[in-house]
Amino acid sequence: MPIAQGGEALRCLVGMLSKLENGKGSISSTPLRVLDELGLTMLVEPKAHAPWPEHAAAHAAQIGEDAARDQHARLEG
Repeated sequence: MPIAQGGEALRCLVGMLSKLENGKGSISSTPLRVLDELGLTMLVEPKAHAPWPEHAAAHAAQIGEDAARDQHARLEG
């Protein structure tokens, strides 16, 4: 999609989109630097996909709880 068309669709100035595209947008770099220093990253995804990471995290937590319970039972047994 041409940048002018994207600007119209997003109701955003072409200059702003161009800056964002080139990493010079108005989004503050401080939070991104903090995430980087912590070894973290930010994931941007479509809103329709938002429940997926939550389900995956809940599943991973359950697996972790099950593994901890199994290890505890082995240590006691």
